[in-house]
Amino acid sequence: MKRFLILPALVLISLSPACGEATAPAADAETPAEAKVSTAESEGPQVGDKIGESDAELAAKDSSVAAAAAAALKEQEEIKARGVTEIGWEDLMPEGEEERLQQMYAAQMATLYSIQEGSAADTATQIGSFNTVDTYDGKKIRMPGYTVPFSYDAKAEIREFLLVPYFGACIHAPPPPPNQTIFVRTDDPILLKDLPQAAWIEGTLHAQKQESDLADAAYIIDLTRVEKYEY
Repeated sequence: MKRFLILPALVLISLSPACGEATAPAADAETPAEAKVSTAESEGPQVGDKIGESDAELAAKDSSVAAAAAAALKEQEEIKARGVTEIGWEDLMPEGEEERLQQMYAAQMATLYSIQEGSAADTATQIGSFNTVDTYDGKKIRMPGYTVPFSYDAKAEIREFLLVPYFGACIHAPPPPPNQTIFVRTDDPILLKDLPQAAWIEGTLHAQKQESDLADAAYIIDLTRVEKYEY
């Protein structure tokens, strides 16, 4: 009987070290928590990784840019087909006119210093010249600017207005020089309600003097087309 009782005990004693070796974790093995943190770190952004837009976002942006470029090219082709030349305000200034204008402004400022503040003479008047450029005289042109109507009728439809290079001219600020002011006329009345909105004006340009109560202009445009200027 003793032999049968002792033998199982010896077997258990001999197996216990083996079980201990199988279940005890190695000193350098990762615990489940450590392994989870390591995996998370490897999946997240690392130092030096490029962080930005996804491939889908970049593709959409490229597509949008390409579409805008195609639309702009189509518009330019349509403008050319109408026989219209796109110009800027600097194209209306004769050579050396900017230097002469600076001298006129300096002389005006010197005169204003001697005028009593609040007097009738204490106003900034239109200065400049009626010197023009003949390059585009009688040509169909297209240019951007801000509209200054002389008056509105009941429906805000007008047939005459001024085109100026900056907003507020002739209303909140002195008029630009005559050769930077254009008198625009049209047989078909148009709506001009949003004055702060710049517009593309298209028509036949004339190097012709036109006087008005708001400002004098050195150019006239016979209007054929007006469009909203997209910034």
